[in-house]
Amino acid sequence: MTAQLNPRGDVAVLVPAAGAGVRLGPGRPKALRLLAGEPLLVHAVRRLAEARSVHTIVVAAPVAEVDAVRELLAPVAPVSVVPGGAERQASVAAALAAVPAGPEIILVHDAARALTPPSLVEAVAAAVRAGRPAVIPVLPVVDTIKEVDAGEVVLGTVDRSALRAVQTPQGFLRSVLTSAHTAAGDPLTDDAGLVEKQGVPVSCVSGSEYALKITRPFDLALAEHLLASGG
Repeated sequence: MTAQLNPRGDVAVLVPAAGAGVRLGPGRPKALRLLAGEPLLVHAVRRLAEARSVHTIVVAAPVAEVDAVRELLAPVAPVSVVPGGAERQASVAAALAAVPAGPEIILVHDAARALTPPSLVEAVAAAVRAGRPAVIPVLPVVDTIKEVDAGEVVLGTVDRSALRAVQTPQGFLRSVLTSAHTAAGDPLTDDAGLVEKQGVPVSCVSGSEYALKITRPFDLALAEHLLASGG
């Protein structure tokens, strides 16, 4: 039986958490690396559970860690844990298959974005609820962007006014995400990319600086600082 958080909620959140996290250096799978003494996954799930719209959370864990992750999250929130896949896309599909009947809004959220505030979860869900079939949180690109060739020679400067950095959670109507995964071919880095390939319009909402993705040791140090300063 799939665990439930808020019986009145209309949102299921899928958390692909089976990745190795090579860029963080050697150690446990990325979602289980410690941030301020707790695994990234614990921080992420705790914040998801605080969002009132969330009915169900399904975590796709490393195959060898399913029981350990289930035990780890039991004190945090009612969460269902399923074995993840070798690629992110397979982990999302496995989690999606475990969502019970009921929630028609599906969010996909990276465990590595451990400090994402519940308000962003609600903002994405609200946009889908308002009639947008696919929604992503974004931030403006602030750095100057150069296009370069194979030899690292600059070809030109890209107009950044139309560029956005994409975060999670990404939100979808259940039927839209299910169809996109059914038709999926080569793995893509995010679910919005799968939906785009189906010709479904993807809308944007404002993201959050706290939804940074913890990928490198510097990101982990920055997240530690944010937590220490009350973030």
